[in-house]
Amino acid sequence: MTRDLPNLRLDGRTALVTGASGGLGLYFAQVLAAAGAEVVLAARRLETLQAEVAALRAQGLKAHAVAMDVTDKLSVAQAFADAEAALGGRPVQLLVNNAGWSGRSLFVDLEEAEWDGVVDTSLKGAYLVTRELTRRLIAAGQPGSVVNIASILGQRVTPSVSPYCAAKAGLIHLTKSLALELARYRIRVNALAPGYIATDMNRDFWETEPGKQMLKRIPQRRLGQPEDLAGPLLLLLSDAGAFMTGSLLTVDGGHVCNSI
Repeated sequence: MTRDLPNLRLDGRTALVTGASGGLGLYFAQVLAAAGAEVVLAARRLETLQAEVAALRAQGLKAHAVAMDVTDKLSVAQAFADAEAALGGRPVQLLVNNAGWSGRSLFVDLEEAEWDGVVDTSLKGAYLVTRELTRRLIAAGQPGSVVNIASILGQRVTPSVSPYCAAKAGLIHLTKSLALELARYRIRVNALAPGYIATDMNRDFWETEPGKQMLKRIPQRRLGQPEDLAGPLLLLLSDAGAFMTGSLLTVDGGHVCNSI
């Protein structure tokens, strides 16, 4: 029976990851390439992607880079055209909407520019990129799979990141709405909601007293590692998750289940 189970491989698929110049975006691109996909790394500064693409190719993996500002529809359209050219004319089939940033201001100090920057990148960007992808897939008559990188802060909140909380909550509902509309085109749309994940950008914080206190709120009493997201991501993108659309997959060590 187990021989009939769908696997998590992505051989023969084409994929694009936004915000792929570092952090989780780069890790996601590495995971997809290792699973057999031909991956396009997208970020605003093309030069920052070239070394990462070279590193993937040195491992015998298939990778390309395109410049993309997810908040600019013309940049998004050009990036997809460049991606298709790099992929030999094939459309992108798998998309990971990872680009985003959190901001850092308490609401009473929050300026409009910071609000717009956070919401435009984390929410509007996902709309623009997914719209470009789906229009191209529908025109080509091909199925696809989208994973929006949400957050547990789209389900519960914490101070000083109100635009991020709002954007991620919106992204979760956008995921469900798109899943409903796009199912007829064989395009699945799901969301992955990480909890607190250790990265180079936040590693020092977890050694501070506020960081240690925050860790105590996680039932598993540990930070997530990027590797904890690999299986859930591949499940949502691969045929193993073929009957999943509109789903929110939370990976947080039980954090959102903790008592208020």
